[in-house]
Amino acid sequence: MRDLLVAGGGPVGLATALYAVRSGLAVTVREPRAGAIDKACGEGLMPGAVAALTDLGVDVDGRPIDGIRYVDGRRAVDAPFTSGPGLGVRRTALHSALLARAVAAGVEIEQAAVTRVEQRDDHVVVDGEPVRHLVAADGLHSPVRRLLGLDAPRSGLRRYGQRVHVESAPWTSMVEVHWAAAGEAYVTPVGPGEVGVAVLSAHRRPFTDLLDEFPALRDRIAGHTRSAVLGAGPLRQRSRRRVQGRVLLVGDAAGYVDALTGEGLALGLAQARAAVDAVATGRPESYETAWRRLGRSHDLLTLGLVTATRLPSVRRALVPAARVAPVVFRAAVNQLARPA
Repeated sequence: MRDLLVAGGGPVGLATALYAVRSGLAVTVREPRAGAIDKACGEGLMPGAVAALTDLGVDVDGRPIDGIRYVDGRRAVDAPFTSGPGLGVRRTALHSALLARAVAAGVEIEQAAVTRVEQRDDHVVVDGEPVRHLVAADGLHSPVRRLLGLDAPRSGLRRYGQRVHVESAPWTSMVEVHWAAAGEAYVTPVGPGEVGVAVLSAHRRPFTDLLDEFPALRDRIAGHTRSAVLGAGPLRQRSRRRVQGRVLLVGDAAGYVDALTGEGLALGLAQARAAVDAVATGRPESYETAWRRLGRSHDLLTLGLVTATRLPSVRRALVPAARVAPVVFRAAVNQLARPA
């Protein structure tokens, strides 16, 4: 009987498998899609995520990121990272690097979905096959979370993301976050001649319409070749709990607040490590406490920002306030950026 089956072969699922191998566990990953999987995301790795990938022996080719810049029209304020550089990297490049590392480490990858889960006292039966533990890393709309009845009602604003790649030399080593009434636009350098542009908004409108809300950014990338638009959402997802018997939820499958603060992958990698620690020590229930501890700072800041910036007056005042109190702004960014 295998020690661990991981449902979902995205970055967090593959990282879970690598942590499992390190802990001496026999692990298999199930992912129905073949090859490198793309996703609509900002593609900026915070220093904490870079440190975790380095620790796992994953070599990712990307563009160094020195910090976060908030932009509101002509006003801007910078928060340089203090715990090392981040990295801008195409999602497909990140996935390919993790997949290669997992295969090299001996992780078995099955191209199949998890469709049935039955709990037993001392194991889990997954599609008729017994395994000691199951970790669900199967994304924002996790089928495993739904199979176990762990979906929780969503409350608050429903926001959506859209992303394109633009053939343009990066004009800054920062991730730029442009603020407007309709939402935020994220600009991430991902290569010497390419930037990713992602827009988050509660308005379900075409990407080009939303881009008009950011005239300075729109004009800067005008005339440059763009990729097709990739979308995701609604971003707000919740789970009733993160552990049910011998099943643990990690990454987006465990619940997702918003992409606003940009450290989702760093948080997912930390959750993967904590879940494997709980499994390896024979105490899967301890992961619930670890999950809450890891997400505390993220949830407080992200929920606070999302809630506060629903008010147009607060949204307009955010960048000016960060300029007036740059020490507070930089401290908040670096609290989220540092390694877990």
